[in-house]
Amino acid sequence: MTDLDSYLASFDGEPGYLDWAAFGPLSPAVRSEAQGDTELLGSGRPTSIDLVADHLREARELVAELIGTDAEHVVLQPSTTYGLMHAIYGLAGGLMLGRGEFPSLTVAATRASEAFGSMQLQWVEPADGFMTPDAVRSALSDETRAVAVSLVDFRTGYRTDLSALREVIGDRLLIVDAIQGFGMVEADYLAADVVCGHGYKWLRAGRGTGFAWFGDRALERIAPVLSGFRGVDGDLPVDAVPAPSASAQAFSVSGVDTLAAARLATALREVVDVGVAQIESVLSARATDVMFYADRYDVPVVTPRETERRAGIVTLEPAPQDAAPLAASLANHGLTVTTRAGRIRVAPHVGTGADTLRLFGDALAAFSSTRVW
Repeated sequence: MTDLDSYLASFDGEPGYLDWAAFGPLSPAVRSEAQGDTELLGSGRPTSIDLVADHLREARELVAELIGTDAEHVVLQPSTTYGLMHAIYGLAGGLMLGRGEFPSLTVAATRASEAFGSMQLQWVEPADGFMTPDAVRSALSDETRAVAVSLVDFRTGYRTDLSALREVIGDRLLIVDAIQGFGMVEADYLAADVVCGHGYKWLRAGRGTGFAWFGDRALERIAPVLSGFRGVDGDLPVDAVPAPSASAQAFSVSGVDTLAAARLATALREVVDVGVAQIESVLSARATDVMFYADRYDVPVVTPRETERRAGIVTLEPAPQDAAPLAASLANHGLTVTTRAGRIRVAPHVGTGADTLRLFGDALAAFSSTRVW
């Protein structure tokens, strides 16, 4: 069992990192597991190879535990995008999604629509950029067969209420890109039909650690168009082409990277042992700290203030003439953030310490002292 204090202490990076929504530096436990498993795979012993391969089972079971389901509905993927492509390419009918979604959704949906012609895209452009239940309700039509959203919006940090969306869309499929919130906030994942994520950001597991959950309704309605030879039941399908598996395994292409699975399993175990509720509570407090400094120095925040409507992302939207000077001040103070289209995305984690927050406050103070009103 990992207690919260031990989990917080595992954030051993240098002060100044506030970009967890872009990349999560690997945790000590993940690094240690990866190094050990690399040595095992270098031995050539079948028992060692099998030991590392068992992380596939472990990772699937831990994803299932966090979702509240069973491992038969979970399949490991190279990334979130792979899982979303499996879901979207197998759809027919109207797919609703916001134009401001991360390209994992928008590009896959456009390519699928252009390639097959069996899916019609229904674009939504909410005034504030938030895919709220009301925004979805007003855009629904009889042709809508599925809705795709992010659990946490990568631009603004807006957090989607999956339960409320389920009430709005009824029996339609709900596809969720959960990379910016999985394991960090509690969510009603069973209100969705497909949940895709990746461990290389908040989970601190590195690249290649994606996963996807397909609920029963998704398994019934989504064709496994991109299914490969690993997407069947039983042994290697030599001299025959069997039907795709009836489980989520159908949405796989080839063998899974066992080292990536080991990193994912290790990262997920840390989250399960601490508990998502505890992680969410601390993460919310860190995001509130960021908002405190932004308010103190009159830097506008576009992320929702209500704790239930946000996760770890806090997005600042300074006046156009202030964006570059603010970004420069943050960089000059040794802070790592994401600057895009005039906005500054600040993403602390639960292990973000007082030293980093102090640097953030100093950077805003220095910017404010030179700002021309």
